[in-house]
Amino acid sequence: MSSLGLLCFLLLHTGAQGFGILPGESLNHLEITERAILNTAVQVCRALAQAEGTDFTPPAQPFTAGAVAAACGAPKSAKSFRKAIRFITLMNIRVDIRHALNASFHFDEEMFVQGRKIITEGKMAVKASNKQQNYEAARQKLGEIFHPLQDFYSHSNWVELGNKQPNSNLIRSDTSIGNIAEESRATCRNCDGDDCRNNILEDIIREGVLTSGYFGIVPLVSTKPKGKCSHGGAVDQTSTIEPKGGINKDSFDASHGHLHTDAANMAIAATSGLLEDIRGDAGDRPFLEMIGISKGSSKALCFVIDTTQSMSDDIAAVRDVTSLIINSEVGTEDEPAAYILVPFNDPDVGPLIKTTDPKAFKDILDTLSASGGGDEEELSLSGLQLALSSAPSNSEIFLFTDAPAKDKDLKSTVIALIERTQSVVNFMISGSTVVNRRRRRDDQQQKHSRISSSEAQLYRDLSQASGGQTIEIAKSELPAAVSIIIESSRSSLVTLLQVARNPGKTDDFFFIVDETVTNPTVYITGRSVTVTLTSPSGESQQSSDTTGSLITSSQSVGNLMTLRIKKEAGRWQIKMVSTNAYTLKVIGQSSIDFLFDFVEASQGPFQGFDALETRPRAGVNGSLLVSLTGSDTAKVTEVALVESSGSEIKGVVESQGSGTFLVHIDRIPTVEFVVRVKGEDGVSPRASIVFQRQTSTTFRSSNLTITANSNSILTPGTPFSVPFSVMTNGTGGNFTIRANNNKLFHSTSPTSLLLEAGKSANGTVTLLAPLNTPSGTDVTLTIEAEAPGGKDTNYVVLRIPIINTVTDFTQPVCELLSLQSNCTENCSLTSWELFVRVTDGVEGTGVSNVSLKKGNGTLNTSLAAGNENITMVSYFSSCCSPEMELRVVDRVGNVGTCSYSFRGGSQAALSFSTKVTQSPLLCLSIVVLGLHLLTELGIQ
Repeated sequence: MSSLGLLCFLLLHTGAQGFGILPGESLNHLEITERAILNTAVQVCRALAQAEGTDFTPPAQPFTAGAVAAACGAPKSAKSFRKAIRFITLMNIRVDIRHALNASFHFDEEMFVQGRKIITEGKMAVKASNKQQNYEAARQKLGEIFHPLQDFYSHSNWVELGNKQPNSNLIRSDTSIGNIAEESRATCRNCDGDDCRNNILEDIIREGVLTSGYFGIVPLVSTKPKGKCSHGGAVDQTSTIEPKGGINKDSFDASHGHLHTDAANMAIAATSGLLEDIRGDAGDRPFLEMIGISKGSSKALCFVIDTTQSMSDDIAAVRDVTSLIINSEVGTEDEPAAYILVPFNDPDVGPLIKTTDPKAFKDILDTLSASGGGDEEELSLSGLQLALSSAPSNSEIFLFTDAPAKDKDLKSTVIALIERTQSVVNFMISGSTVVNRRRRRDDQQQKHSRISSSEAQLYRDLSQASGGQTIEIAKSELPAAVSIIIESSRSSLVTLLQVARNPGKTDDFFFIVDETVTNPTVYITGRSVTVTLTSPSGESQQSSDTTGSLITSSQSVGNLMTLRIKKEAGRWQIKMVSTNAYTLKVIGQSSIDFLFDFVEASQGPFQGFDALETRPRAGVNGSLLVSLTGSDTAKVTEVALVESSGSEIKGVVESQGSGTFLVHIDRIPTVEFVVRVKGEDGVSPRASIVFQRQTSTTFRSSNLTITANSNSILTPGTPFSVPFSVMTNGTGGNFTIRANNNKLFHSTSPTSLLLEAGKSANGTVTLLAPLNTPSGTDVTLTIEAEAPGGKDTNYVVLRIPIINTVTDFTQPVCELLSLQSNCTENCSLTSWELFVRVTDGVEGTGVSNVSLKKGNGTLNTSLAAGNENITMVSYFSSCCSPEMELRVVDRVGNVGTCSYSFRGGSQAALSFSTKVTQSPLLCLSIVVLGLHLLTELGIQ
């Protein structure tokens, strides 16, 4: 079996719930999920290419994220695609860690109705999130519902009943799941020793009765109803109760392991089917964005702008640089994937505006004006909080202001969001000496600094934490300063070095420029800094020297110095001399980069690891999961946590296959640190490329542990509770609790908790969303705990989907009004046409969109006169294309299809809106997987 080892360290004991996660011959949740996503992406990109009249060359098998992104015409999306797959898979596997004993999440104990409810409610949340372009919320919920969907085929007797296709009713709430066994009905007999192949009763098979195994891990306590099947395996205590044995197909050595391949094939097909349903509602391009594939750079262009009176120059500068980016980069690989704007004033923040349409964004900026403002301070951190919680992870955000922050209390919340999203924040602080429009004496405006150095330090701290810069300039310098925005919008940017010194001191730093890096650039912020560069060949040049060959161009504006250096592969040295505080950042463009998560051992009933959503514990051992992107042959040779002082703590690297590595660290630093990765790429040591990358984000550890888990859906107008717990490994006392949400929903929570060392205390945050909150939005809740005296803090960040109550679960239907043709044997000279009425029923929410799923003709749609809930459809086509298929979607995402054809003078009209059909993708998934598995096992 190919070692698609991403996250395979998240292992569970044999017999744990669901398809396994251990490497081996058996297929696991990771591979099932990844293959379904890759297969679906290929099919969507093929369909798009056909619709747009472009060529499509499918990638070679087995598919990889990089190869699929390239085939889709979006090679710069390889990292974001890999990141999306990784996140969805993490959310899938987390179900086994956090909900191991909840039968509904695994379709155990005949919990079919409850399991389907998890899937269908989650599917509605995914679709609603996609409509709002909340793709990260969609991915989170998608991973959660993949798990029960896949477990159905391993834990139930669907395969044993002889079914050859997935149960499509699992993703629909308006149909019957099947003939479910009554609680009193016996379903199994004892296995014949270790042979459980015939332990399901004959009448259950004959009558097509649906059942699943019972599961429990507590000796002497775990039980099951008389005559019922067990899950089976060494951990399952019910498997020793008659009828003994089990029916799970999680692996080849499971109780029904002889059917493992069939169950895994079915799970991949079912996962693909769910993705197809979501694609039908979202549309092809938004679906690809949900899974991390987008045109251009895959990066968002994000502005947070102070719109008070004195900011007109800044707004004009943003307009100019945006126009320049749009005019020069639209249609290129550097085109931003999305445009985001968050205005803030006093007392208003927002609304956040997000679009993929560059012209619409330019129009929005044209309407932005500077006005108002009543005091010296502004709500800059509130605007930044909204941007960080709404923009995609790893975004580059630019905040423009000329005022200090009024909401300084949000500093720790903003740092928590920076660490969780790993986004880079740059501050443009303009007007160090400006005409103040607020204070007047004798009608004479007084000149003074609106923001002092100490007030600007807050912005410097936040930019340093994120790996950005705080650029302090006069208003007249804005046009030159915003050039950094153009440079940061380039695709495939990687960080080679990031350091800060406060107070400043003389220091030497080293970074590696490898053969894949282009456009290496050095950014320095600070005053009175002397910089000396030394190339790998030994040549040196000071930043003030205009005659050397190392610095190809330079620019100084305000406190920012930019040096573009020539490309020379090898180890560079940069010497910094200053007694003032400074920051140093070296970037370049390269396809090779890395993703990582801190992980920790599970505290649940099964051994394994889970990705941390908080800071790692300080001063003890820890683990990281590192994945390389941009190369299928690269490997990690070293991972180090580099402290702010420059000290390094190196880890032990273990390859997990497929460019993924588990790293064990003896001691997590107690001070701020970054993660640095070194590696090699090449087929031989002589030809290999040595590369070095590091995180822009600075991370912190903590002696506090804070946990909260919310996989529920928030309904507007209904109080929503989020329980949490806090524990300290340090000194006890009265700990401050803060709970902030980015939507400013009404909330209640404790302001403090009394903790004893080594013991936990519990609290609850209650949120209330207004009734008019749009479905598909989400709220980001940050819960923070701070030790007495502020010496230690930790947090947990939760993204909670918001869905309005849905009562419409039926698909739109088509009514054929007419179908006419003049088709003859010479099809190219004749045509056929049809007219269809699409409705969503009396109780429906209305038709959202109608699109052409199959056919080469012309489709036109319009709303019926006097009734916006009816869509009229006309279709005109050459007789050479005698078949067509419509995809019809209602406003809550129910998807139906309607097929029509005209062949040989006969008319055929088939409506599949309520008929179960299997797409070719599902069958292809089964065939491809079966052949791949046989090849891997050496079976011819």
